[in-house]
Amino acid sequence: MTLDIAVEVSDLTKYYDDLLAVDHISFEVRKGEIFGFLGPNGAGKTTTIRMLTGVIKPDKGTASILGYHILKEGLMARQVTGVVPEMANAYIDLSALRNLTLMGELYGVPKNQRQKTAALLLKKVRLFDRRNSLVREFSRGMKQRLLLCMALVSEPQVLFLDEPTAGLDVESQRLIKDMIREINKKGTTVFLTTHNMEEANQLCDRIAVINHGRIAVIDSPEKLRMESSGLNSVEVSFERAVQADELTKIEGVREVRKTGDKMRLYTDQLSLVLDRIVDFTRSKGLKIVTLNTLGPTLEDVFLRLTGKS
Repeated sequence: MTLDIAVEVSDLTKYYDDLLAVDHISFEVRKGEIFGFLGPNGAGKTTTIRMLTGVIKPDKGTASILGYHILKEGLMARQVTGVVPEMANAYIDLSALRNLTLMGELYGVPKNQRQKTAALLLKKVRLFDRRNSLVREFSRGMKQRLLLCMALVSEPQVLFLDEPTAGLDVESQRLIKDMIREINKKGTTVFLTTHNMEEANQLCDRIAVINHGRIAVIDSPEKLRMESSGLNSVEVSFERAVQADELTKIEGVREVRKTGDKMRLYTDQLSLVLDRIVDFTRSKGLKIVTLNTLGPTLEDVFLRLTGKS
């Protein structure tokens, strides 16, 4: 394992009875990066994290965290990692502060240090004023922020986050994303699974897309978009409603999607389609309200790679 690699995965495989959930995947996560792990439901994201964090054993292959073999040196690997699982909860009959100090005790953090770190973390996620409240009184967003703090109280070098902002209010999402950026800036490597394409675009240095248990691609969000030139589009809105099937007849248009009050026309011939849209509006006696050309989004790339378009 090279010195600049935080997570190294080789031929990792997991079966659930006859179902091949993770299919001989191999990849590396570099130290200091935010690595996104994207895929549709059932693609193998959570199973991969559960193997990497020692919850379940792989049926084949291996992995290491900062050079520690996940099976042979599992305890050492867990000591340098923090985890926020997809399905997790704090101890609801304990206070927020006690949850953090208890986690610090489990990781062997000295008492003075864990008290100081716990207070600092709670302030950063705006829970310090509720530090002595029982967690059962917390909203879902507050609990998720607390779980992130619990994963960070031991100051891990690698942090695994499984859908950390799913279903949360806007404020909680923003606080968690800001926290991820801050700890990453200080050197923590982050392994993030998410369904939120915009979140992955905002946070990740590189992303891997897994589909049916296999890695479809690994690259930076920008490079993935640049390599998907066929997903360029024109977004247009008219003064009155126009049916999608009318627009699909325009020369050069590959696909049409309705997005709110706008229509999005996918093409690999932008200039031609722009000319033909003008011709279309004249022939129908329409007026254009807005017209924008758009490059492919990360969501477009994801849908293409996973066959969901």
